[in-house]
Amino acid sequence: MARIAGVDVPNTKKLFVGLRYIYGIGPTLSEKIIMSTGLDREKRVRDLTQEEVTKLNEYIDANIPVEGQVRQLEFKSIKRLKDIKCYRGLRHKAGLPVRGQNTRSNARTRKGKSKPVGGLIPKLSKK
Repeated sequence: MARIAGVDVPNTKKLFVGLRYIYGIGPTLSEKIIMSTGLDREKRVRDLTQEEVTKLNEYIDANIPVEGQVRQLEFKSIKRLKDIKCYRGLRHKAGLPVRGQNTRSNARTRKGKSKPVGGLIPKLSKK
């Protein structure tokens, strides 16, 4: 496995797909990186030479925030919303959907497992 930007990229993937395993790099950014470094997008990661891996690492380090930097920016922006107590910040704090989705019948992913209402749990009778 080639190690690019601190992430082990799978050897069997083509370069333009393999770069997407790095947090913060998507399809468009992957293509931009390949164009800027002048590498072949169809080349498999296992076929990259050490110089090509170094070239990729240097370009990504110099120009693109990835992994911890992106996570930190995301965390800071959510924290800012919570600190100023705007609607989106309150929704983040409460663990509810932030972007206006319905919560009456959906949103289980965001709200978590449904909680039983008191008194409605059937008790097992002993006979």
